[in-house]
Amino acid sequence: MEYRRLGSSGLKLSALSFGAWVTFANQLDRGAARTLIAQAFEAGINFFDNAETYANGQAEQIMGDVIADLRLPRDAFCVSSKVYFGASDHPLPTQKGLSRKHVIEACEQALRRLRVEHLDLYYCHRPDPDTPIAETVGAMDTLIRQGKVLYWGTSEWPVEAIAEAARIASERGLYGPTMEQPEYNLLHRQRVETEYAPLYESIGLGTTIWSPLASGLLTGKYDAGIPAGSRMATPGYEWLARKLASAEGQAQLVRARRFTALAAELDHKPAQLALAWCLCKPHVSSVILGASRPEQLAENLGALQLAGRLDRQMLGRIEAATA
Repeated sequence: MEYRRLGSSGLKLSALSFGAWVTFANQLDRGAARTLIAQAFEAGINFFDNAETYANGQAEQIMGDVIADLRLPRDAFCVSSKVYFGASDHPLPTQKGLSRKHVIEACEQALRRLRVEHLDLYYCHRPDPDTPIAETVGAMDTLIRQGKVLYWGTSEWPVEAIAEAARIASERGLYGPTMEQPEYNLLHRQRVETEYAPLYESIGLGTTIWSPLASGLLTGKYDAGIPAGSRMATPGYEWLARKLASAEGQAQLVRARRFTALAAELDHKPAQLALAWCLCKPHVSSVILGASRPEQLAENLGALQLAGRLDRQMLGRIEAATA
């Protein structure tokens, strides 16, 4: 396993990490989750990603139970949560958003579900138009000073909002954002490569990227429709299928088919090649995997070795295929 610094911080995360979105509680029970977390940890993965909204808190509950059952050394792994959407289908006004009240109470709830005394990483899952950024920065600073959070960051925030949070923190002597969790893959590149570019140098922003396989499009599994048991066929994630059926989704599918054709020509598994491309890109601290089967996780882990063999010419061919 390769380990990378989280931006300019001193924290080193595994280049590949393991997340609970969609899979935990929806596709995986405790037994299956235990198998995968044990496999991931044995392979050197030290970052496990979660959020209050994943299966309305059940994903965190399962992850916490499994980690405790496996007796993983607390100083050998990092675990995250995210705050914004709430942990129910219909949260009340004080059960969602980025107010001081919800940020702090959601942290306490995540700690109980994950069965840990502190979160290594805590993300603001989306920007909150109803809460001043200064209030959210202050709440995160409070949690860090209480020892309940070690690093805080954002997910899918616009560059202006992240820069504002960093400015407020600097001016007031508070802890500022360390990382951002954006979508990043061969079909979705603009924000990470262009919009956030000034932040990598100015505030040392790290990234833990999600959806490196574009919700499975880059694996080729959706080339002939939506197969049973896939992410887009999972109850509660119909929006992914609707997105694929849209004009934009169909255009992305055309690009994805060009990529899988190139992968076949090169005799590489498309999932491995797509992940390897992500690993080769600068400013990527960790690539979050969402495997639901041991053989799928093993295949994804093979992207590390493949990444070491991709030269500039090959990366150019991959990017040209998906342009």
